[in-house]
Amino acid sequence: MIASRDAYATSVSFAELGVDERLCATLGAQGITVAFPIQAMTIADALAGRDVCGKAKTGSGKTLGFGLPMLQRLAGQPSLTRAAKGPARPRGLVLVPTRELAVQVHEVLEPLGTAMGLHVNAVYGGADIERQVKSLRRGSDVIIATPGRLIDLGDRGELGVEGLDVLVLDEADRMADMGFMPQVEWVLRRIKDHPHQTLLFSATLDGAVDRLVKRYLTDPVFHEVASDTQTVSLMVHHFLNVHQMDRIKVAAAICRSFDKTIVFCRTKRGADRLVEQLSKEGVQAAAIHGDLRQSQRERALADFSAEKLPVLVATDVAARGLDINGVDCVMHFDPPEDHKAYLHRSGRTARAGSTGVVVSLLLWNQIIEAEVIMRRLGLKRPIIEIFSNDPRLTDLASWDPSAVETGR
Repeated sequence: MIASRDAYATSVSFAELGVDERLCATLGAQGITVAFPIQAMTIADALAGRDVCGKAKTGSGKTLGFGLPMLQRLAGQPSLTRAAKGPARPRGLVLVPTRELAVQVHEVLEPLGTAMGLHVNAVYGGADIERQVKSLRRGSDVIIATPGRLIDLGDRGELGVEGLDVLVLDEADRMADMGFMPQVEWVLRRIKDHPHQTLLFSATLDGAVDRLVKRYLTDPVFHEVASDTQTVSLMVHHFLNVHQMDRIKVAAAICRSFDKTIVFCRTKRGADRLVEQLSKEGVQAAAIHGDLRQSQRERALADFSAEKLPVLVATDVAARGLDINGVDCVMHFDPPEDHKAYLHRSGRTARAGSTGVVVSLLLWNQIIEAEVIMRRLGLKRPIIEIFSNDPRLTDLASWDPSAVETGR
């Protein structure tokens, strides 16, 4: 079901986009030689020093879209080590909404930074702040940070942003949803009078994000890859009416039929409870949510990414911005709040040009809200009553529920 990178990539090489040969060599060693659409669109403008707004979904290749030009523009300058007194002062900053995304972006950019002689660091909540302070004191050219931890370090006098040459706002719409815009503006106000470049990437450019663009970016160039409709069309959608006493067994049957499934719950307690219930059904699963230690979250994500763990149970906030390849199925165990949340959740599958299955489990009193979501997304799918012993649950990727409605 999962397509290769080449199925979604363009025919444009990174060298053709003007990317430094050292970066191209590092990417080539990872088997990455040609650009994704968002990368092909944005890299040249970013290398030219323009402010760039890229509209694209999570998993479309944005990290390299902003990371390559940022590292290349900062390379060749002396590495910034911390003075005997005073805060660390990076020249590049990437703001992300969640600690998981900070870790993922760091994993991508750290080897590329090393190839360019740059030190790439990551600071985020839920981890030992003293250890992060020690790392900052050893010097940081580029920092990847969550807004809250950045402010904490700034308030402690350990980190200053006034000398930034490049600022990246990744998943800006999610930062707006999570209430981080005041912290983002905390950074922008401090560099407003310092010449700098801003690269902003987001799935949407409306509301708070649009106001931020108009107020703080200078003559930005806009690039857009895919619409919501295109993303939705790559998914197989199922809306299943289940009974309360049978819902766990239906969920377990679906999880057993896929190699990698992400299940969404609305609450942290609900996620923990579902992990226990799936375990009783013989399905190995782990939860990620804000009450867990960072080490627990990282271990669950690492095991899931490495296919050692078949099921990840997540809350909406914990899963924002996750970039995990090869997710076969997304299950809405609890219905999302609205159509935007449906897209954010469902976007964990059908990534980079691949297809994926999205299934919603609906109790009788949740059907109306599911119908509203379908109308907002332009989806026309029947809602099928189903039980856990139904053999169709073992092959949701090829099952066409419309045949039930028409009698075919």
